[in-house]
Amino acid sequence: MQKWEYSTVPLLIHATKQILDTWGEDGWELVQVVQGPNGPEQLVAYLKRPKA
Repeated sequence: MQKWEYSTVPLLIHATKQILDTWGEDGWELVQVVQGPNGPEQLVAYLKRPKA
């Protein structure tokens, strides 16, 4: 059975692509982006990758 590890990452609106590309290079897959607790200016990304 596949096992996963997860991470949550705050996203800066002006650097979203750079942040996600960096995590993607480390094998993380984006699952969802949601609005953070401080309003629409803050985003949080949920990521997953297979456990080794």
